[in-house]
Amino acid sequence: MSITEILKVLVFGIVEGFTEWLPISSTGHMILLDELIRLNVSKEFKDVFLVVIQLGAILAVVMLYFRKLNPFVMLRGREPRNSVVPLGKDPTNGVGIKIHTLVLWMKVVIACVPAGVAGILIDDWMEAHLTNAYVVAAALILYGILFIVVENMNYGKRPAVERTGQISYQLALYIGLFQMLSLVPGTSRSGATILGAMVLGCSRSAAAEFSFFLGVPVMFGASLVRLVKFGFHFSGMELFFLIFGMLVAFIVSIFSIKFLMSYIRRNDFKVFGYYRIVLGVVVLLYFGIKWILGVVG
Repeated sequence: MSITEILKVLVFGIVEGFTEWLPISSTGHMILLDELIRLNVSKEFKDVFLVVIQLGAILAVVMLYFRKLNPFVMLRGREPRNSVVPLGKDPTNGVGIKIHTLVLWMKVVIACVPAGVAGILIDDWMEAHLTNAYVVAAALILYGILFIVVENMNYGKRPAVERTGQISYQLALYIGLFQMLSLVPGTSRSGATILGAMVLGCSRSAAAEFSFFLGVPVMFGASLVRLVKFGFHFSGMELFFLIFGMLVAFIVSIFSIKFLMSYIRRNDFKVFGYYRIVLGVVVLLYFGIKWILGVVG
C-alpha cells in the first residue's frame, strides 16, 4: 500500500462528498477523475469502491438531519404530545414514536419505489449500454439547460410547497418518478429529484432536503447490492480503501450539504446549470479528442 494510492483514495472521497449532494452529477466527475488518477486495484473492486464510498455521504445526511429523520423520542416522565404515540404501557415513560417523522419516512419510501423497481429491472442493461462518456456529457448538458429554463420559468413565483412536511404522498410519488431519470449516467440523482420537485411546485430548500432524504435508502440499497455482488471478500488494503474513502466522503459531505442549503437561501440553481454545461462540454471534448487520437494513432 503506497502513499500515492492513499492520496488517490483521498481525492476520490473528496470529489464524492462534494458532488454527491450538489446537482452536478458525481458520475460525471468520477469518470473524469478515473481517467486522470487511476486506482491501482482490480476493475471489480473499483466498481464496488465508487459506489460504496457513498455510504459516508449517507451518514452525513443522517447526522445533520438526525432530529428530523429519527422517528423515536424518549418520553422520560413527560406526557407525550399529540404528534407522539407512546409504544409502552406507561404513556409517560419509555419510547414514543413521532407521527410526522413516520409519515415523512412513508413518503420517502413511496418516492423510492419507482427508481428501485426500475433499477432492479434495467440497471444491468443501463450500465452495459449507457455508461459511457458521451451519454454522461449529453445528460450533463441537457439537465444543465433544464435547470436554467426551470429557474427562469419560476422567477417571481411563490412555490406551493415551502417545507418538506408539506409534500403530499402523491407529490412524493411524482418526485420519485423523476428520480427514475437518474438511472441514466450523468443525470445526477440529486439533480433529477431537485429539478422534478421544483417543476412540481416545491421551493428550492424543500426540493433539496427531500432529495437528501431520498438519497439515504437509494444509496444504501445500491451499496448493499454492489457488496453482495462482490461477495464481501476484501483484502486488508481494499477494506482500508473503502473505510478511508467513506470517512473522507462523510466529512466533505457535511460541508457540501451545509454549503448548498446556505447558498440556495439567497440564490437560485442557475450556477449549477451553467457548471453542468461547461463540465459536459469538457467531458465531450476530452473523450472526443482521445478517441480521435486513438483512431489516428
